[in-house]
Amino acid sequence: MERREFIRLLGGTVAAWPLAARGQQSPMPVVGFLNARSPEASADLLAALRAGLGETGFIEDHNVKIEFRWAEDHYDRLPELARDLVTRQVAAILASGVAACLAAKAATSTIPIVFVSGVDPIQLGLVTSLNRPTGNVTGVTILTNTLAPKQLQLLREVLPTATLVGFLANPKSPIAETDTRAVQSAASTTGQKIFVVNASSDGELDTAFAALAQQHAEALLVMSDPFLNSRLEKIIELAARYALPAMYQFREYPVAGGLMSYGTVLADAFHQMGIYAGKILKGAKPADLPVQQPTKFELVINLKTAKTLGITIPPTLLARADNVIE
Repeated sequence: MERREFIRLLGGTVAAWPLAARGQQSPMPVVGFLNARSPEASADLLAALRAGLGETGFIEDHNVKIEFRWAEDHYDRLPELARDLVTRQVAAILASGVAACLAAKAATSTIPIVFVSGVDPIQLGLVTSLNRPTGNVTGVTILTNTLAPKQLQLLREVLPTATLVGFLANPKSPIAETDTRAVQSAASTTGQKIFVVNASSDGELDTAFAALAQQHAEALLVMSDPFLNSRLEKIIELAARYALPAMYQFREYPVAGGLMSYGTVLADAFHQMGIYAGKILKGAKPADLPVQQPTKFELVINLKTAKTLGITIPPTLLARADNVIE
């Protein structure tokens, strides 16, 4: 080969290098999402999660992929689903709900985990510190299991003569016993009687409300739980059928026709989860991201439902409500 031809060929090869490099794009990062619920029951929360990711520059199916794993209310499936995400070597696992958080934590000590949990993450063993979480875990705690005293107080303001209040719990939740004790402890300080009913299926929900009616419960407090939250419409319908004034954790209940709620804004927690996921994809370590805690608790009252139940909401309580649904 002549020297001139060799140089021409060499020059063409070098010029082609940038084109080849552009054709070999880096693989799209993949994050796993682990939840005990179903996608149909979580649409609003997923929108908030995607918005948080978007704030950090990540758009699903554009520059990040999300592998969803739904337990469809079968909590016993969560450990296997978590292990599957680990096997796929996702860049991070986003886990919401106590059972999902614990399953993710047990499945990996290296893949970053971002959680949304209603229980103190230190108490659960997810982290050792809120400000400087160690290891591979951080996230958002919404502290739903600490709100029972305030929720019972609000119920008593609406129904000061109620002698028996029901508490609806999911016995398959890993924190069912803890939450039940918290409600009973809060009630004991005021002499309020609590009747506990359990449900982890649609049929058991029917049975639970029938038992509340048989015991002449005059009000109801509903545990914050992925299964129960996914049955929001059914629980509201049963509460209406049995004319039971009910207090819930999240605003979605009164918006859908429940009487009232007091708690954090769940969508805000998922929004923050998305932000943390984006930061981790950009190289941040979970240990450098403090566990976020709620700064706002909101009281929402459905006045139309109150009128249907024949209940008069005290004006002082209406004045304190963050949102009154006419």
